[in-house]
Amino acid sequence: MPPCDFVPEKYESYPYERMQKIREQNIAPSLRTYYKKPLLLHQGHMQWLFDHQGRRYLDLFAGIVTVSVGHCHPKVTMATQKQLARLWHTTNIYMYPPIHEYAEKLTSHFPDPLKVVYLTNSGSEANDLAMFMARLHTRNFDIICLRGGYHGGSPYTLGLTSLTSYKHGVANGFGCTTTMLPDVFRGPWGGSHCRDSPVQTVRKCSCTQGACLAKDQYIEQFKDTLNTSVPKTVAGFIAEPIQGVNGAVQYPRNFLKEAYQLIRERGGLCISDEVQTGFGRTGSHFWGFQTHGVVPDIVTLAKGIGNGFPMAAVVTTKEIANSLAQNLHFNTFGGNPLACVVGAAVLDAIEEDGLQKNSEDVGTYMLLELAKLRDKFEIVGDVRGKGLMIGVEMVTDKDSRRPLPAEEIGEIWEDCKDMGVLIGRGGLYSQTFRIKPPMCITKRDVDFAVEVFHTALQRYVERRAAK
Repeated sequence: MPPCDFVPEKYESYPYERMQKIREQNIAPSLRTYYKKPLLLHQGHMQWLFDHQGRRYLDLFAGIVTVSVGHCHPKVTMATQKQLARLWHTTNIYMYPPIHEYAEKLTSHFPDPLKVVYLTNSGSEANDLAMFMARLHTRNFDIICLRGGYHGGSPYTLGLTSLTSYKHGVANGFGCTTTMLPDVFRGPWGGSHCRDSPVQTVRKCSCTQGACLAKDQYIEQFKDTLNTSVPKTVAGFIAEPIQGVNGAVQYPRNFLKEAYQLIRERGGLCISDEVQTGFGRTGSHFWGFQTHGVVPDIVTLAKGIGNGFPMAAVVTTKEIANSLAQNLHFNTFGGNPLACVVGAAVLDAIEEDGLQKNSEDVGTYMLLELAKLRDKFEIVGDVRGKGLMIGVEMVTDKDSRRPLPAEEIGEIWEDCKDMGVLIGRGGLYSQTFRIKPPMCITKRDVDFAVEVFHTALQRYVERRAAK
């Protein structure tokens, strides 16, 4: 394990067994924990987490893609402490410096005309508001979304979230229509030149230079949805630049550009869900939509925006924002002084620490190292992503691309944890390892993580061979 000179404080809270009992009796069971023996985490420092026994872990999941600049980043911590002593909260019915300073700083990272921000508290809330704005502005109702997308768990946004495990047996999704996911690994079309990634799928590709047949086929499916499932005019289309919960799924190049054009021809707005891809995580650009050569009408932000502090935002044009001003729409905590100071400190840390460039350099290095494991192990079906937004999809074999059973993936996942590396999981069948660490991770950390992952894969193969 790479060295770390940080020494965590001594753990002095309840014993592990009492924590387990409280969890069972007092915390809602829908809030599930990872691992057979859940971790009791005590402290964090940059890319590292420490449990109640002082054991150190390399965090490759960043609190579900949320800790953007590092756990307890000193710049963010210092700014937060300073504001805590000045003013925690007063609502936006009054003027106070942080909201104005932050609004200016945040929107300076966006191209024209995306210069107006509405601050909220969570990604679900931001996407909920984006839907509302699109419907108000266009006076249309229907919204198109991609299968496999995750856009929130609120009753409104569940219509956009297209993963069965998040669906409950209650009415949701009125006015939301899903369309085929342009997944070049698992979908019907795709090959070795389709996506914007240092690592391409191993599927064969018959495309010629500058022409992607897979993109054309998926666009035809998109047109089919527009021609059969919705009215002649729509409110909008929402997509993540790279799907997060579904396992870092990437679309063929230029798919989003053509989809945006088709939606705008129908009078709709284009919404980019940057909850996981924003703030430099993709490396080459600050926002995921920029990697597709598009400018959306509405952008939603959360997770990495506050490095773990509960805040989110909707960024849009003046004209679209005015649609919400016809009546009251109030948010008590959105844009409170403390949140705005945290958000500004995160932006400063990204710039001062060079974290966007680090995401590109270290992320590309990690993708290429993981691709070597894909070439070595039959069960590693696909390695994909951009920057530090990475997915490793596990299969029974590369020819069939059948998902490796979840319980077998769990063996590899548990082994990685026992060796000190924390990884996320996602995908429709929980078949994909999600690697989205704090953006301060180093190449030395990557070497350690890849070595651990290699060992876990080798152990899996040996166990199966012994049966």
